[in-house]
Amino acid sequence: MKVYQEIKLLASAEIPINFLWSKVYQQIHLGLVEMQDDHGRVPIGLAFPEYMIGEKYSLLGSKLRLFAQDEATLKQFNAHHWLVRLSDYVHCTSIRPVPEKVSGYATYQREQPKTNKERLARRYAKRHNLDYETALNGIINLNAPSPDQDGYKTQFRYCDMPQKNIPTPFIRLKSLSSEQTFCLWIKKTVVAEPAGTTFSSYGLSATSTVPEF
Repeated sequence: MKVYQEIKLLASAEIPINFLWSKVYQQIHLGLVEMQDDHGRVPIGLAFPEYMIGEKYSLLGSKLRLFAQDEATLKQFNAHHWLVRLSDYVHCTSIRPVPEKVSGYATYQREQPKTNKERLARRYAKRHNLDYETALNGIINLNAPSPDQDGYKTQFRYCDMPQKNIPTPFIRLKSLSSEQTFCLWIKKTVVAEPAGTTFSSYGLSATSTVPEF
């Protein structure tokens, strides 16, 4: 990745940072969808220079960087166009070359926790041709227990499952296909060497890296 553009989210007491992330990232995703190839890959990777993860809380920060191999790619994407309705709440820099000296490299990838009850309910709804609310709140019947399994629950509801604390920071987005709201968990991994130049329509990848500085 040789060039980048930085977007600063200008949160306030009236417009909190999490709300801004949802709006900004939704627009960036829409723009990346327009650039994806037949395999769903895009030539722009995203990074979160203020990303922080801890035991009690995690943060994406207030900055987003868009990386590409050349200036023409970022000009074609045109971040200003996709964020025009949010112009009072973001600041976009010009396209700049990546510094010659960087502190390292990282991958930012989508994490899908298996224990999230909303995600499990969506999967169940898809498998059984149900709407999401029915799958989340309806009673699920389990296989009948054997005679020696006293106290074995034969029914449960996804909405009653305890919500496991997931330290990975996330952004709430709306699905372009179903219009349902979901959480996009973003996992950062520091790596030794740069690799790859293609990303998903969310600007994320488990293998393609972006520079850190």
